[in-house]
Amino acid sequence: MVKKLEEFSAEDRIEVKLLEASTYYLYGEIDEDSVAGVIKWILYENAHHRDVRTLTLYINSTGGSLYDSFALIDIMRNSHHVIRTVGVGSVMSAAFLIFASGDRGERYAASHTSFMCHQFSESMSDKYHDLKATMKENDLCNAKMIDILKSATDLPPSKIKTKLLPASDVYLTSQEVVDLQIADHIY
Repeated sequence: MVKKLEEFSAEDRIEVKLLEASTYYLYGEIDEDSVAGVIKWILYENAHHRDVRTLTLYINSTGGSLYDSFALIDIMRNSHHVIRTVGVGSVMSAAFLIFASGDRGERYAASHTSFMCHQFSESMSDKYHDLKATMKENDLCNAKMIDILKSATDLPPSKIKTKLLPASDVYLTSQEVVDLQIADHIY
């Protein structure tokens, strides 16, 4: 027996209506569960809607797994649909990279959003060989972050390192992310 929309909870009805409007809300921790929902949505839209449309991804997150954000960013980059990103509340760490990876001209920062970017750092273990492997992975992840931000902004790597990925966390206003070409519009 197929349920009618009215038989679902209010929250489920809202999610259905948002999906019908090509809109998804990514909030909370960036992890494999939260990212899986966004990836499935983008893949579904690409498989079932051949006409190019704009998919709107609202983001409100203090960050989480860099590796899961890399997975989502690859899917976003390979979508034939335009991916509009809208930052609300907080867009930090891994969420910052996802936001920046929206299509140029389609990245919106709400006026009161807090943005934060920082270097990647995997925790270190005790063994020397493990330390070397972890440092190599840290370097590779930071290089990927620079590549993503370079692609999103056209800033040279040297400026990305000084403005967005210095040794300490970098907090930015909506105007500053527009000035740095991470966002295109303030709304």
